Amino acid sequence: MAETGYVRMLRESLEKKVGVLMQIREMNRRQKDILENAISTPEELDENIAKKQELIDRLDQLDSGFQQMYERVRDLFRANPEEYKDEILKMKDLIREITDLSTRIQVEEKENKSLLEAKFSDIRHQAKEIRKNQKAVSSYYQSMARTNLVDPQFMDDKK
Repeated sequence: MAETGYVRMLRESLEKKVGVLMQIREMNRRQKDILENAISTPEELDENIAKKQELIDRLDQLDSGFQQMYERVRDLFRANPEEYKDEILKMKDLIREITDLSTRIQVEEKENKSLLEAKFSDIRHQAKEIRKNQKAVSSYYQSMARTNLVDPQFMDDKK
């Protein structure tokens, strides 16, 4: 009966993985909103990326745990496939869903990467314009400072 518990835990692990992948998709949507919003802050983006990293770490833990449990029951599945047919079918469906979610996440990540590159390009362009404007202002003030220094035009030589 312990084997049945492992089989159930395998399925539950896959269900948790689906949940985590759905959360990652939500974080991708939030990241896209941040990148498309002109007034969003870098802190918002950093926070989003940190939360996604936590989810990715959790996903890695689930994968590792699944692999360890699968090693324990692999022979059981092979020896009695009919006995675990329903659970195996459920797990196959979950694995298909996980694959679909993973593919969607990869597409979203590529789109967000393009948005991020465009945002960084825009920021670099703005920084360049600011430096150019600061140089022009500095040059203007230097020129104006020199205009107030008028050399004496007439000198009175009589004493």
